[in-house]
Amino acid sequence: MNSKTVPAELKEVRARIDEIDLQLLELLAKRFALTHQVGVLKAEQALAAVDSAREEEKLEELRARCAEFGLDPELVGELFTRIMAEVVRNHNRLRQQQEA
Repeated sequence: MNSKTVPAELKEVRARIDEIDLQLLELLAKRFALTHQVGVLKAEQALAAVDSAREEEKLEELRARCAEFGLDPELVGELFTRIMAEVVRNHNRLRQQQEA
């Protein structure tokens, strides 16, 4: 199927998906901006970059809420585990910069 044969309705739905994808990116950027603030505070106060108890609590909460949105808890867990791992890497970088 090339772009000339794609039905108009399909194009419209895809355009809406593209909009949502951009919104997801914007929200992810906002989340990382906030976690950057957390990382700065942790670095200033010499706190550990990772808070395993907080992460596990957050993952459990997100998985539990998946049913109300019709989402797969395993998928959501994997996504947020990856996001949290990136946050920890960022916090470690901030800590190293603070120590330098």
